[in-house]
Amino acid sequence: MAGSRVQLNKSHKTRFASKSSRNLHKTSLKDKSKIAKSDRNVGKGGRAARVQRSKMMREQKRAAILKEKRASTGATSPPRVIVLFGLSATVNLSLLAEDILALLSSEKTGALWPTVASSDYKLRTTILTAPHGDLLACMEMAKVADLIAFVASASSACEEDGPNNFMDAFGSQCLSVFRSLGLPSTVVLIRDLPTELKRRHDMKKTCNSSLASQFPEDCKFYAADTKDELHKFMWLFKEQRLTVPHWRTRRPYLVAQKVDMVADDSNSEKCTVSLTGYLRARSLSVNQLVHVSGAGDFQLCKIELLQDPCPLNVRKEGDFMDSDVHDLQVISSLIPDPMKQEPLLVENVPDPLAGDQAAWIVDDSDVDNSDSDGDDADNGMVLDEKDSSFSNQGSHDRFNFDDDQASLNLRESDEETDVDSVMMEDENLTKEQIEDEIQKIKDAHAEDEEYPDEVDTPLDIPARKRFAKYRGLKSFRTSSWDPKESLPPEYSRIFEFDNFTRTQKHVLAKAHDIEQGGIDECIPAGSYARLHISGVPIAVASKLGVIAKTAPVIACGLLQHESKISVLHFSVKKHDTYSAPIKAKEELVFHVGFRQFVTRPMFSSDNINSDKHKMEKFLHAGRFSIASVYAPISFPPLPLIVLKNGGEAASPAVAAVGSLKSIDADKIILKKIILTGYPQRVSKSKASVRYMFHNPEDVRWFKPVEVWTKCGRRGRIKEPVGTHGAMKCLLNGVLQQNDTVCMSLFKRTYPKWPKHWFPILGSATDRRRFMNVFIASTTSSPALLVNSCNIVDVKI
Repeated sequence: MAGSRVQLNKSHKTRFASKSSRNLHKTSLKDKSKIAKSDRNVGKGGRAARVQRSKMMREQKRAAILKEKRASTGATSPPRVIVLFGLSATVNLSLLAEDILALLSSEKTGALWPTVASSDYKLRTTILTAPHGDLLACMEMAKVADLIAFVASASSACEEDGPNNFMDAFGSQCLSVFRSLGLPSTVVLIRDLPTELKRRHDMKKTCNSSLASQFPEDCKFYAADTKDELHKFMWLFKEQRLTVPHWRTRRPYLVAQKVDMVADDSNSEKCTVSLTGYLRARSLSVNQLVHVSGAGDFQLCKIELLQDPCPLNVRKEGDFMDSDVHDLQVISSLIPDPMKQEPLLVENVPDPLAGDQAAWIVDDSDVDNSDSDGDDADNGMVLDEKDSSFSNQGSHDRFNFDDDQASLNLRESDEETDVDSVMMEDENLTKEQIEDEIQKIKDAHAEDEEYPDEVDTPLDIPARKRFAKYRGLKSFRTSSWDPKESLPPEYSRIFEFDNFTRTQKHVLAKAHDIEQGGIDECIPAGSYARLHISGVPIAVASKLGVIAKTAPVIACGLLQHESKISVLHFSVKKHDTYSAPIKAKEELVFHVGFRQFVTRPMFSSDNINSDKHKMEKFLHAGRFSIASVYAPISFPPLPLIVLKNGGEAASPAVAAVGSLKSIDADKIILKKIILTGYPQRVSKSKASVRYMFHNPEDVRWFKPVEVWTKCGRRGRIKEPVGTHGAMKCLLNGVLQQNDTVCMSLFKRTYPKWPKHWFPILGSATDRRRFMNVFIASTTSSPALLVNSCNIVDVKI
């Protein structure tokens, strides 16, 4: 089969071998010429193929760059969004925005329209000014920015002392958040420079050296005081190839310039919200679900493709610039197909007769057998098989206490003993009670850092009842634990992937096929459109109108399955500016890409070589942890910003940053507790230990579990001694009198189900407070409310 190039081994040379047999292993001259000729042909063909392949790759890259440049700067591309962010409170962004708008367009156009088209620069631009001190508005603007222009004031250098006196604390915090989100193209504009040439040059140089380490290497610094300096910046910005974070290119999104609300005749509590603006990144299908900034996931009832109100063509500019958005001509309308529209599924409807406790998301393209977890795993306890009194705790013997009602109550309340108790939000707590609760959390955080996992055995409750849900493990890394064992009721409401990697590939491929071939159901990127979103609560729609005055309202297209609830795992790290303790299962707001939702995460360590992960009671500073939450499905990669509400009056603070790591409902997170005892009498490797338990029945119950000491000894319990819980232990070495005997116990833990999913009007207190303000403002000045929120035909 190998032809003339097959290996030929020399035959054994015998004493009486003939001359011809001795030359059998040699290759003839004729065959050598054939082989050499073949080698030359193969070499020439291979080189030609490599050259052709390299040429083709260069042409593809050149075509992709040209296509990207045309898409970002052509007449059909959406306007570029420039976000002006002041590094300190002394920067006057309004004056800078007016100077840029005056440079790009006439005074009338710049004053009436948020997007301007410049025939001189052949560029359409939207200027947004980030309000200093409003963290949420700055974050939302950074998510949609094509260019972030950080503005520094040279005059602020004389007001503060420090290593970087051009940037205040809020500017530094926002810059770190922007880095976590993924910085787009950035520049630094320097304002308020001296008029004297030498002092101007020195001050600009000082500002550059002070801020250069805070920004990417390719970030440019521009003086931005005069018209000529702004002209130079805008000309270079027009020719610049913009870079955006990768996660923004995978989903279509629309930044609303108008937010309107139309009442629904069939449902007095719901309405239809229309968002008008330019579609960006990708094509949007009318059958897709959309997420509206913190308000939730909704279906589209119609998409209207409108005539561009701000065209780059000079001849058409005067016809549409002064027209209102409601008067724009509708080019086409798209209506969803009920057979193709993505259903709005959030939670699974559990079947009480079903065996599995989670709904499966099975890839439609699966043709092979999916990977599934077998049911032949043991109960997770690696103990002595000779003594089965404790080894059956996870199955049959644990129900020996069912006749004891107190034991049942303990098991039910065990979830709220250590880390799950949170401050009661709906109760009217006094100031002293709130301070006491905060102090308890701080003390628990300090104790967890000094004595992690150590708990005291209660005196009034038997340990075998108090720790009935716990079990021992011979090895945390290698011992088995069934991921389907004793799942909580919340698992009947979530969705689980049969094979997440394959499903993600199929979902992305399906979205690409719809974008390429779905002309009848998609509007292309760069279009000016109006999205009609149905089923929005009236209170939520009203709040969106209020938010639109200070922050952009974003509608993001969702991929298939991204409205369904599952167990998401994020890699998180505590933010450097946040010093308060972050407790597990505490209510936090997760900003995942364009989406926002409320969670109560469980923190754990990330063990690479193990299928089990140790739970952490607090998110400690200086290291990465895994935050596991019940949340809507999102396909990675996506950045994460964790916000924690500071109260009714205080604005939310950045608690942690990170990224989405995986989606896995079978991930095992174990809470570890350590019971401690102290040697009473020691005789070489034997010791009498007390204070770990308080009655001999507990000693016999936990007898199969291995014990260990803080000085490195390991051993087992031999028998109880006396009637007060003392026990005799055998260890593998001499025990020191000042050593501590420990026992490790484990139980599986799960995240906490949030009370509401989305933060815009989540809690009942916020809803009541906002509705009171809404009704009061309607009674006092209805016309003012209609003008500010763009409400149409609303009946309250």
